[in-house]
Amino acid sequence: MAHYFVGDLQGCYDEFRRLLAKVEFNPSRDQIWAVGDLVARGPGSLDVLRFFAKHEGAAHTVLGNHDLHLLAVQGGLKRAKPSDKLDALLQAEDIRYLIDFVREQPLVHHLPQQDLVVTHAGVPPQWDLDTLLKESAFVSKALKRPDYLTALIAEMYGTDVDTWSPELKGLKRRVYCINALTRMRFLHADGRLDFDCKMPPSSGTQGDLAPWFNFPSSLPETTKIVFGHWAALMGETHSDRFQALDTGCCWGEHMTILHLETGEKITQNALKRS
Repeated sequence: MAHYFVGDLQGCYDEFRRLLAKVEFNPSRDQIWAVGDLVARGPGSLDVLRFFAKHEGAAHTVLGNHDLHLLAVQGGLKRAKPSDKLDALLQAEDIRYLIDFVREQPLVHHLPQQDLVVTHAGVPPQWDLDTLLKESAFVSKALKRPDYLTALIAEMYGTDVDTWSPELKGLKRRVYCINALTRMRFLHADGRLDFDCKMPPSSGTQGDLAPWFNFPSSLPETTKIVFGHWAALMGETHSDRFQALDTGCCWGEHMTILHLETGEKITQNALKRS
């Protein structure tokens, strides 16, 4: 059995299927984990969600910020942007089933045998493994409630919850978890989340900011972190421990799959569309 990890799909279904063909992915034998943001910007969000729902035993994902935003759009809390190309998904006859499927997905996958965790944006350096799993489960519990739209999704937008404290309670605790696991890129020197800078670290214009993965991690030193979200990195963290897989397919770059057992990264260029 092979274990594969794929960067942000964002509706780029055709490129995803070509990558699966390149690695000869077999859902009866292999496992694939996506780093979140299955939907938005590419034309195939509906097909992507249907693939993961159909192959739920072999295809896994964590939630990204675009996946959570889909819940808000479908629930009437936000308007869909034309550039997100979500019309086919929102008008699909199985939209309710797919939305419920999204709500069931976690914010983190932990693979203990591989000593590896998967999140969309990364892991706050202050969090050990127990905290990471506990805080993710706290959000997942709220997403599965009947009132998830009003109790969580409507309240998750904003930048006022940017600092971790074990004293955070209720909604603020959940919002910090969402912000950290689905939106994080740079941190201030004191550990506060920055929500504005999306440039690569090499741009040299970040002031006191540093990438979250440059801070000492509270996870075991052997634990790998696989993440996406930050396309500007183009897969470069200068560390084998931190595997960045978003390589900007929806922006015309390419999609990346990591074959865990060999360490090989296989890519598929974005397809040209009229």
